[in-house]
Amino acid sequence: MRDFVQALPKTETHLHIEGGLPYQLLRAWQPDTYPASPFFHEPDYRFPSFQKFDEILLGHALPWFVSAERYYESARVTFARQVVENVRYVETSFHLPITQFIGVPGREIIAAIRAAVPPGLEVRIFAGMLRTDYAGAMQAVIDDLENWDDLAGVDLHGLESLPTEPWTAKVWARLRAAGKVTKAHAGEFDGPHRVREAIELLGVTRVQHGIRAIEDAAVVALARDRGVTFDTCPISNLKLRVVPTLAEHPLRRLMQAGVRCTVSTDDPLVFANRVSDEYLALFNEAGFSRGELAQLARNGWAVADVPGAVRQKWLAEIDRLAMVMTG
Repeated sequence: MRDFVQALPKTETHLHIEGGLPYQLLRAWQPDTYPASPFFHEPDYRFPSFQKFDEILLGHALPWFVSAERYYESARVTFARQVVENVRYVETSFHLPITQFIGVPGREIIAAIRAAVPPGLEVRIFAGMLRTDYAGAMQAVIDDLENWDDLAGVDLHGLESLPTEPWTAKVWARLRAAGKVTKAHAGEFDGPHRVREAIELLGVTRVQHGIRAIEDAAVVALARDRGVTFDTCPISNLKLRVVPTLAEHPLRRLMQAGVRCTVSTDDPLVFANRVSDEYLALFNEAGFSRGELAQLARNGWAVADVPGAVRQKWLAEIDRLAMVMTG
């Protein structure tokens, strides 16, 4: 199975660049501050709340990300790891408000991430923001995003219990009209009504997580009928207690209901996971077959922003592997 997962040409469509900071960089930078084996990397550790997760994540990421050069260095190591495990396409987001905290324009952060992309890997960069960020100086920044040529799109993330403010739908519609991809986190810590809101109010076809849609058959049908993709992160869901076990994760049921789903890592800095770990965990703990894992890989390429010939190349390779390694 490890050989099969390694051989699959994989995608990563839900990765926060700050949450993807390789822990080894922190360790090398300040070994006295960052222990070799942090408690939150223990296999059995579960975060008691989203707030605690956020505290640990930000407490480790913010001291590092103080310049465009630090974004470059983190992205360089992250992307190199992904190439080693045969990830060929990545969608990653950076936290847009951090540009205000560190005084580095968003375009410079994008350029730094872009400069770190190695041969053989396609990367699309998104600006992530909180539901409350359209205020003050951030309002002008968000209003200018449609003019950022190297920006693939935007993502709404953060504390899901906060209401989605009226500005969001207008901004999301404007950015889609400008050719940007719009995403939203929903259906993780809040229920299926937030997935419906993301689809119907915000107009997205890419929902980050989305798994609690399973609690409402009508929302599952809506996602299926609208061709919405759920970019799921099973290990993240387990570590954050969204699901009690991977065996009880609704991913298979969503796929069986006709919803396109992908798998990604979310925040490897705190979850200590890689894309291959997601596939292997689904096999070992949720009983996923090679065919189901191959379908997850296909789903990533179905939504990847690549030329049709590239998509067909990797889909054909997945089909070949599925036939050879299951036959």
